[in-house]
Amino acid sequence: MPFPRPTLSDLRARVASDITSGLPTADGLLRFSNLQITGKAVAGMAYLNYGYLDWIARQGVPYTASGEFLYAWGALKNVYPKPSTVASGQVTFPGTPGVTVDAGTQVVRSDSATFTTQASTTVGAGGTLVVQVTADVAGEAGNTPVGSLMTLGTSITGVQSTGAVTTVITGGADQELDGAFFDRMLAAYQSTPNGGSDNDYVTWAKNVPGVTRAWCMPNGFGTGTVVVYTMLDDANAAYGGFPQGTNGISPRDNRVTSGNLAAGDQLTIANSIYVQQPVTAMVYSCSPIAAPIAWTITGLLAASLTTRAAVAAAISGVLFDQGAPLADGSSVDISDVSAAISAIAGTQGFVITSPAANIPNTLGYLPTLGTVTYG
Repeated sequence: MPFPRPTLSDLRARVASDITSGLPTADGLLRFSNLQITGKAVAGMAYLNYGYLDWIARQGVPYTASGEFLYAWGALKNVYPKPSTVASGQVTFPGTPGVTVDAGTQVVRSDSATFTTQASTTVGAGGTLVVQVTADVAGEAGNTPVGSLMTLGTSITGVQSTGAVTTVITGGADQELDGAFFDRMLAAYQSTPNGGSDNDYVTWAKNVPGVTRAWCMPNGFGTGTVVVYTMLDDANAAYGGFPQGTNGISPRDNRVTSGNLAAGDQLTIANSIYVQQPVTAMVYSCSPIAAPIAWTITGLLAASLTTRAAVAAAISGVLFDQGAPLADGSSVDISDVSAAISAIAGTQGFVITSPAANIPNTLGYLPTLGTVTYG
């Protein structure tokens, strides 16, 4: 049975009762009585002590811990907050063959975000300079899609100052928030490591900065293989959360070939898992394929744009929670989508006419929000 923490008013009443019962000949309840003022001070101190004891109790178990104590509980399970990471990719500039651009040259994005070249590079015979750049500031803001305009920070003779991103600049992630760290820490206490079970691969993938969701498919590409699907919902929000790169395995695996080598986000994840996985497994780091689901909803034809946006968000929330790129018999339940929409004000009387049944999850494909038609 939980201990009911007394309120400040209760404590003041108790102290006042103690004063009047201990000094029956004195009136300690007058507004400016020294006894009343002293009693309120004592009650206030007792209230603070109760609050401190309550805080101590919350830090004493992983489920309610916060701040440095939350991190301490995580450390006992070898779970630590994911640090921010820097984005990297390739930028191409036209130039005169033979001209060299030194490492450390600054490249500027159109919004003034800066990047730095990582190695000295020479303009090729075709008049193209391809430089590997890394964002100067860690975080998701460094991620940049293909085609984005880039300029040299200082002019270089023989190289055109204006270029473009030709290989997506990705890998940037913000420092993990306490809420996400709490979920991983609690999962570590609930799931005992089993030397390479499905849950182990999911845990290892989620430990990679930027990764928010992960799934494991044993023998997905044949006997002895393990396929790990991941999503980076925050870091790659511009791409719907899908990893940007090439599906494949880590180059540290001696079975790697030019046809199964991972790249981009998938490479980062594959390398992180490789140092923890069983030595015999061939682990493929993969991005799910988006499978947009179209919806038809009647009864909301007159709904405002705000309401429609809330409906779309509600559907996306259920797809986020229940969608999975696995053929494990799971599905996205229409009843849960209806319940999520029903919780939105002004949606009374709606009916979901399509899809007409629960949406089964399919191996390799992740259900996403498609077109929503109102009738």
